[in-house]
Amino acid sequence: MKTHLFLLMVLLIAFSTCMTPQKHLPDDSADTIFLVADSPRVEKPMPFADTMYASAESIMYVIDTFENDIDGKLQDLNDLYEDTPGIFTFRGSISRNPNFFGRIHGDSLNITTDWVFTTNTDTSHTSHGVWGGGTGWTGQPLYIHWPDSLQELVVASLCGKVYFIDFQTGEATREAFDTRNVLKGTPSFNPWFNGDLYIGHGVQKQSVFGHVVYNMFQSEATYTFGKDPKAWRSWGAYDSSPIILGGFLFRPGENGTLYKYYVADDSLRLHSTLRYSMSKYKSSPGIESSMAVCRNYGYINDNAGNIICLNLSTLKPVWHYFNHDDSDATPVVALEDGIPYLYSGCEVDRQGSSGSSYFVKLNGLTGEKVWEDTIRCRRISFNDKSLDGGMYGSPLLGGGDCSDLVFNNFCINTTTEKGCLIAFDRHDGSIRYRTSTRQYSWSSPIAFYNDNDEMFIFTGDAAGYVYLIKGKTGEIVASTRVGSNFESSPIVVDDKIILGSRGNKIFKISLE
Repeated sequence: MKTHLFLLMVLLIAFSTCMTPQKHLPDDSADTIFLVADSPRVEKPMPFADTMYASAESIMYVIDTFENDIDGKLQDLNDLYEDTPGIFTFRGSISRNPNFFGRIHGDSLNITTDWVFTTNTDTSHTSHGVWGGGTGWTGQPLYIHWPDSLQELVVASLCGKVYFIDFQTGEATREAFDTRNVLKGTPSFNPWFNGDLYIGHGVQKQSVFGHVVYNMFQSEATYTFGKDPKAWRSWGAYDSSPIILGGFLFRPGENGTLYKYYVADDSLRLHSTLRYSMSKYKSSPGIESSMAVCRNYGYINDNAGNIICLNLSTLKPVWHYFNHDDSDATPVVALEDGIPYLYSGCEVDRQGSSGSSYFVKLNGLTGEKVWEDTIRCRRISFNDKSLDGGMYGSPLLGGGDCSDLVFNNFCINTTTEKGCLIAFDRHDGSIRYRTSTRQYSWSSPIAFYNDNDEMFIFTGDAAGYVYLIKGKTGEIVASTRVGSNFESSPIVVDDKIILGSRGNKIFKISLE
């Protein structure tokens, strides 16, 4: 096994030496949409200041360090996921701003299905109902382009299994891994290619409930973390997609804890934890979203409406912003004129049956609000379930002819409008347009570009419809019903889309 791993790493190094991350629209000669020939990265990102603003003083927190012999300072602030041949974490990078997009040609486009993969269906009852199969929220697949040319998909299913699928054929590439608990979130794959897959449980069925490391080379679980007796919140799910940065793995939990692991050659060592609550609340909030990162600053949302910036070297809070309501959607951070800006939004949950989704742009260094938009939304009841309105998907920053825009889906849930994709001006937050969809959507939109550098947006809704929308105008170019309920977020490889549905189906879709 060590020989196999060594040879694989040699091949990977040789492969990645001449290939660096996609920065602009790819030309037609690129092997994949992620990689083009380019010069190596030369600039070393400098850390942001080790400081704390007055807004963070309302946070009550405890940092416990378990590995005192290991300096917690991040030594390397580069985004390792941008250098990988594939999509290894939620939205493909630590900034959660997708570094993948598709290429389309022509004006007349059809949406076709290339293959369908069927998962198991679990009919057992949990304390939170029956979950079936397929994928739920966030449910994004991972994509690994191995050095031996295999293009492999990794999909975590609601039935509790992780599936491994050939991107080209839709056939299983290896035996599924059964975690014995419901899986809702997006796993992460180690960007150093050591075979480690980081998986978080979503709903408990078995006694061991938490997160697990599955090694794809050894075909077995190598690490399992169950209930944390020190957690300030009892619910121990992990819907977030963890990331590796500066030699450490960061995993937010719904138990109100951020875990910082030192990543050794073939194991994890818990280095430190951050547990926090707000002075106005007696309980600790949980983190369902994935953390967005820029250099040494990490940004988290939680289910009490808090947006918090953390110094990941120390785990100390830098600033705090209160965004009114439960925020499950993963934020996006983007450098604009050298300053990191955060785009984030919330649901209509604590506000009651109706209220507003607050979509904000914040200065990532200080937490100051740049602009705020309020989108009126409602909570609905459906099949004996209560579904909150607002924002669940992650924002999509515009490119090409839409570089001045940012997009996202909103669950409106009124009699006249179920859901919509809204385009916002990145400078002042003004709404350029809103495009209604047949049902609400929890899915995060993705981008395509044509030969004229025009942006198109692909997204799905809860009725199983998918849409291709012209980014500049909001015009629906193509739409068809494919699945039953697209809660999950898709990925794009060239002109192909991989998207999981509630039920038991995973789809590969083409735009032609």
